[in-house]
Amino acid sequence: MRTALTELVGCRHPIVQTGMGYVAGARLAAATSAAGGLGIIAASTMSPRRMTEAIREVKERTDAPFGVNIRSDADDAAERAEVMIREGVRVASFALAPKRELIARLKEAGVVTIPSVGARRHAEKVAAWGADAVIVQGGEGGGHTGPVATTLLLPQVVDAVDIPVVAAGGFFDGRGLVAALAYGACGVAMGTRFLLTKDSPVPDAVKRVYLDAAETLVTTDVDGVPHRVLRTPFVDSLRHARLLRAIRNGARFKKISGLSWAALLREGRRMRHGRDLTWAQVLQAANTPMLLRAAMVDGRADLGVMASGQVVGVIDDLPTCAELVERVMAEADAVLARLYG
Repeated sequence: MRTALTELVGCRHPIVQTGMGYVAGARLAAATSAAGGLGIIAASTMSPRRMTEAIREVKERTDAPFGVNIRSDADDAAERAEVMIREGVRVASFALAPKRELIARLKEAGVVTIPSVGARRHAEKVAAWGADAVIVQGGEGGGHTGPVATTLLLPQVVDAVDIPVVAAGGFFDGRGLVAALAYGACGVAMGTRFLLTKDSPVPDAVKRVYLDAAETLVTTDVDGVPHRVLRTPFVDSLRHARLLRAIRNGARFKKISGLSWAALLREGRRMRHGRDLTWAQVLQAANTPMLLRAAMVDGRADLGVMASGQVVGVIDDLPTCAELVERVMAEADAVLARLYG
């Protein structure tokens, strides 16, 4: 299936595996890309050195194109962009709109720039700045999410911009891929569906919690902004979280990420200004990476936060990435054949 996405990045199938912190490492990204999709390394929770190692590991595992996701508002975003350029990464992915200068630098070096957006105005802005494509996530998606459903947001963005649009939020099979194409998208991006594969590094005990889950909720108790997660007793307890725990976890994240205290404080100021947060909420936001790590790395579903899309309620198996991509494409072919008679 050839679309504007496959033509732009060189993957065989119009399927993107999203950059999920502590989940989308070299192993998952390489497995997705080798299967014909576009794997993306989630580097925001990695130090620049570990990010470089992950890129090189993917290149050792496959010669298929892949991407790297970073935070565009991070102090070292420009440095990380240079790493991508130097290491020959095909796609730069961003959870927040990158600055115009950063897009220009990446494009100059031949790196395809694909920001993720949750509103039409954000898509219009990055398109005007020269982004090559956008991933549009509707409210069904996991992690930080907006209030507008994919079925309403996607056609708005498709009509508003003249660059390829990838649909995210609520996709898990071939029917969804065909539906996204019908709306005018050039492919789909999936997070929770790739998290629940054999190639995902998430501990088996945590995957079982996901498979048994029936519902998600959107809460601001994690980091002060809407965050779709699995509902657990621990998440319910966050509204009573102690600031001391947030400070302690912030110190642990400082060590893992390689950021200085000054850099952490600068990020806190940006978050407070950009999202109108209190300092207590800023501390909670700084705490979020460690809450995610507790579940996704340490296997402590009872002490961590598990971001999840609403599709978790209809997922009941753990295929390999190759099996998943093959199945999605076979289902899409069958749907198209039925529609065309």
